[in-house]
Amino acid sequence: METVLHWDYRLFFFINRTLSNPLFDWFLPLARDKYFWIPLYAGLLVYLFFRFRRQLLIVLPALALTITLTDQLTASVIKPWFGRLRPCRHPDIGESVRLLVDCGPAFSFVSAHAANAFGAAVFFIVVLHPAPNWLVVLAVLWAVSIALAQVYVGVHFPADVLGGALLGWLAGQCTGRMARWALKRFPK
Repeated sequence: METVLHWDYRLFFFINRTLSNPLFDWFLPLARDKYFWIPLYAGLLVYLFFRFRRQLLIVLPALALTITLTDQLTASVIKPWFGRLRPCRHPDIGESVRLLVDCGPAFSFVSAHAANAFGAAVFFIVVLHPAPNWLVVLAVLWAVSIALAQVYVGVHFPADVLGGALLGWLAGQCTGRMARWALKRFPK
């Protein structure tokens, strides 16, 4: 376990300090802000409306379930259970962290931002299977940029976002498959 933590810290400082540059300092704090992505969400809603029409009453609640599931599991179950401090709150390294946003609550494992983003991305990829290539690329880039931003701004370790991504992937797979099952039973 010591070796895993050692590499997690090293990778954290590589992303948080070594990769620092003005472009990332500007973009990555924005990338983790839910309001920054409103144009993407609006475009996706328009796409979903034309793709599903009345079936949107299946897709949107299933997406809401995905986000609720990932968000509540991270905040209410996993973070309190593991109790891992955020890098910016860690007594041994906190003063060495480049913190570009508010540090947030005490615990960091797993990242809710990463879980929510990967949950939504995988949900869309599963529901829209076979999804257009542009949508798959966009969904993955969106989720990865949010996860990377969490480490870069100093509020999560790489293992936190990796755990969040895995949780989101599992949730997106489950809810996406449930939605696909329902979509087959309730035609347009």
